[in-house]
Amino acid sequence: MNAIELQGVGVRRGGRWILRDVSWSVPAGACCAILGPNGSGKSTLTRILAAHLFPSSGQCTVAGEKFGEANLAELRQSIRLVQAAGPYDVEPTLTAREVVLTGFFGTLALYDAPAPQMEDDALRLLAQVGLSHVAEQSYSTLSSGERVRSLIARALASRPKLLLLDEPTAGLDLLAREQVLATVQGLFDRSASAPTVVMVTHHVEELPPATSRVLLLDNGTPAAAGPPADVLREEVLSRVYRCPLQVRYSSGRWSVHVHPEAWQALLHRGARPA
Repeated sequence: MNAIELQGVGVRRGGRWILRDVSWSVPAGACCAILGPNGSGKSTLTRILAAHLFPSSGQCTVAGEKFGEANLAELRQSIRLVQAAGPYDVEPTLTAREVVLTGFFGTLALYDAPAPQMEDDALRLLAQVGLSHVAEQSYSTLSSGERVRSLIARALASRPKLLLLDEPTAGLDLLAREQVLATVQGLFDRSASAPTVVMVTHHVEELPPATSRVLLLDNGTPAAAGPPADVLREEVLSRVYRCPLQVRYSSGRWSVHVHPEAWQALLHRGARPA
């Protein structure tokens, strides 16, 4: 069974297509990624997958529910979106434990008394993301990376079928980034019942080894889709990111870089004539 099935999906706004001809399938329980530069359509596609935006064209099925036939409000109950820099945030005075507990109720503050099993599950989830030591610290005092991991634990509390991670490592230092990626990888190393996870990112380096499917977007359209080895090729990425990239693969991780000899040419690309 596929967790995501897109056929010719597009979004038209203001007389132009900001997303078009997107066809992509993701097996249930897989770790996958939507990759691409700024303005490539990642955020728009993420809103569709989160059941917050209805496409202008094409067919979309998420978690077994087809848009146009499903009740999207009910579908959203089985989907969780984590946006570290999103428009909404949990109540900052909550402890990390209480932040996770809000995930059982789908609220940004804790209004209801949690059941004992919820308390146990919250502590288990904090341990799973490596935050047992800050369980009673307020959210406002956590580091940026710890906040992201607490939000992932919060999202997991409701046992979602689909977990969307929208640029979860944006603005984090190297250690915090790797801790977030270790958290995502751990979902697949420790459990046979992990939700389908979609990582949305600009950066190849942010794909955990569990990533089995990649959709690469360019200017609103798919540039490539498939296993990482088929998509993360130098000629493909160089075309999409508009610079000569060199791709490396080691220990299940992918990385790209531009050779310094090409930097000067990049500085003058697109410069207006004097």
